Amino acid sequence: VHEVISTGGGLFTVRCAECGHVHKEEPPGEETVDRTVVVSQEGESTTATLAMPADETVRVGDEFVVDTDEAILGVRVTAIEVGPEERVESATPREVETVWTRAIDNVTVDVTLHPKGGGHDETRSVEVPVPGDHEFVVGQSESAGDESFTVEGIVVRDDASGYPSRKLDRRGDAVPAKDVGRVYARDETSDAWSAW
Repeated sequence: VHEVISTGGGLFTVRCAECGHVHKEEPPGEETVDRTVVVSQEGESTTATLAMPADETVRVGDEFVVDTDEAILGVRVTAIEVGPEERVESATPREVETVWTRAIDNVTVDVTLHPKGGGHDETRSVEVPVPGDHEFVVGQSESAGDESFTVEGIVVRDDASGYPSRKLDRRGDAVPAKDVGRVYARDETSDAWSAW
């Protein structure tokens, strides 16, 4: 048994309780456990192993960085598996078998475009690739590739928290792309779109 006398410089100064000898030791390391992390991105999945602090709780909605074979990715926890077919909202990594996540660094947002004239028969959908922290703001104009549109409403993803409701449509409501389930917008593309 050792008594800690002081800490500093990354080392502990300790005294042996038996013989009284004073010396320096490295502090005890935080115990970690290796867990499987599945990362979903654009309909594809990849698996990585992550060393997680053994006693720190992981929750659905937590965000962290995972080093996969393909890239280093920022991810958000979407599900926590603690047993066969058993998923929970939170657990310590000691209890976890698999952490299911989705990449949030770069995302593709589904945008439903309503035509300028208001005819619903010509409504169409496009996919807009953006950085995960790009904000969509109700009332703001956006451009992506050949598309231009004005945001009219935003549906927030189920795994995002901190929003007053799942559908936001007040001017100035803002949501980062990583939290967006779908954007509803008015088509402002200069060339009139036609199905023909």
